[in-house]
Amino acid sequence: MARHGSSSGPRPEPVSLTREGLREAARLFGYLLRYRGRFLAAMVALFAASLLGLAFPYLAGRLIDGATPGQPTGLDIDLAAGLLVIVLAARAVCSFGQTYWLAQVGERSLADLRQDTYARLLSLPVGFFAQRRVGELSSRVASDLSQIQDALTGSIPQFLRQLVLLCGGISLIALTSGRLTLVMLCSVPPLVAAAAVFGRAVRKLSRVAQDKLAATNVIVEETLQGIAGVKAFTNEPFEENRYRTGIGEVVATVLRGAIYRGAFSAFVIFALFGAVVLVLWYGARLVKAGDLSLGELTQFLLYTMFVGGAVGSFAELYASLQRTVGATQRVRELLREEPENPGPSVAMTRPIGAIEFEAVSFAYPARKEVTVLKELSLSAKAGERIALVGPSGAGKSTIVSLLLRFYDPDTGRVLIDGRDARDYPLRGLREHTATVPQDVFLFGGSIAENIAYGRPGASREQVQDAARKANAHEFISGFPEGYETLVGERGVKLSGGQRQRVAIARAILRDPAILILDEATSSLDSESESLVQQALDGLMHGRTSVIIAHRLSTVRRADRIYVIDDGRVIETGTHEELLNQGGKYRTLVELQFARD
Repeated sequence: MARHGSSSGPRPEPVSLTREGLREAARLFGYLLRYRGRFLAAMVALFAASLLGLAFPYLAGRLIDGATPGQPTGLDIDLAAGLLVIVLAARAVCSFGQTYWLAQVGERSLADLRQDTYARLLSLPVGFFAQRRVGELSSRVASDLSQIQDALTGSIPQFLRQLVLLCGGISLIALTSGRLTLVMLCSVPPLVAAAAVFGRAVRKLSRVAQDKLAATNVIVEETLQGIAGVKAFTNEPFEENRYRTGIGEVVATVLRGAIYRGAFSAFVIFALFGAVVLVLWYGARLVKAGDLSLGELTQFLLYTMFVGGAVGSFAELYASLQRTVGATQRVRELLREEPENPGPSVAMTRPIGAIEFEAVSFAYPARKEVTVLKELSLSAKAGERIALVGPSGAGKSTIVSLLLRFYDPDTGRVLIDGRDARDYPLRGLREHTATVPQDVFLFGGSIAENIAYGRPGASREQVQDAARKANAHEFISGFPEGYETLVGERGVKLSGGQRQRVAIARAILRDPAILILDEATSSLDSESESLVQQALDGLMHGRTSVIIAHRLSTVRRADRIYVIDDGRVIETGTHEELLNQGGKYRTLVELQFARD
């Protein structure tokens, strides 16, 4: 089954922290500078909270020494306790400010980045989307940006906090007791090495589990989207087994990861508490020898816990920063994509609609070795109806893509009112063009919203008038909610004929100078085709119309028919003229009669 529509995007993979990668991340984090005041306040609060945290073990040690007779380093226990309360209160205030300001900066920066990324996606040419999967692009807007958000509001502040605690803690324990510091530091390398080994294995298994879980989510998504096909082929047991197999692989992978996590946890508990026992043992010997006070030993142990916690967190923070750099690289790649050329920045008046293809040759960027159009020439006068017929793959839809300027010709020119289409503003040219395709795409809102998509901001009266002209008002009024009826995803709650008439109403509301009908009636039954054809006749009146169709009911009324084959115009004329020529068109007509 095809999986191009999956919304389960890949999980951002860790990448090496190269200088270029960090430079890319720094460029993207420039979004923070838009809120530099709050960000600076958050950083000040973060450092203040960390430094106040380092003051806690010192005051705790002085409190204990104050309770020990004869200790000159002790403080009055009431004073020490009061200072501890003040430090804790001040740290709580700083932590609140840091969290609140960072949340503001992170959310606002991410909203700006999401908006810019989405706007860049909308500005990219159609050729870009022809080479990318929807799931991949959705992942960039969702997973990658969420990873960046986590870094902005979580990983980076946590990294800075732990760095301050690590540096400050090591400095203060060294000042407390140099000999005890050396004993404590001897236990660090095994912990760091174990964290690196176990952490790498756990991260690898976690990525595998995420990928397998995403694959099982795709199965659910595909099955529910194609539920009619699943039931029609009685493949419920097959899909259940497919999902069961996928979930089984997820569980097996997660359990393998649990073994590593459990082993690492057991090692850390043994090593960490072993280090504490070692420090306690050696510290007790120093206290007994009078080289260290009981308060200083307590102070040392608390600082040791700070340092141990900081060291233990760096492995996961490093992996998070790796993922963030990978995510920023992918988002930056997207933001660096070249948007469509908007054309000249001039006001565009409504064209009269004359069209001419002048010796146009074209090959799609992804398949440059296959020339789709080969020095093709055709024309339509203003208000004229022309039809494009020919076998599948002849190049008919490509002609429409060039007319809408989804692509530009490799050689030759597309002329609108005698001027090269590239001389018009791209947005203005498309605003005066409308298309009614064979496979109508409706958004998941109401019927009124889908019709108004042809002219955002149109009044209800204008929407209803367009629906009447499209022979759609009657069936819309028959729904209990009328124009507020929700059409469902891709218009699934409407029949094919109803969707076509909504699309025609949308085109009528747009009031285009150039109309494109791409197999607009090919998949309809006779009754629906008759209603749609009546609506199309009204829509085409007074407009230049380009019709791609196989059914004679549409083609035979065209002012001129172009027969396209292998990217060239091989015949041209009216319906009767082409029948009398006895060429390719006559053969196509006879084949259709034979099928009917």
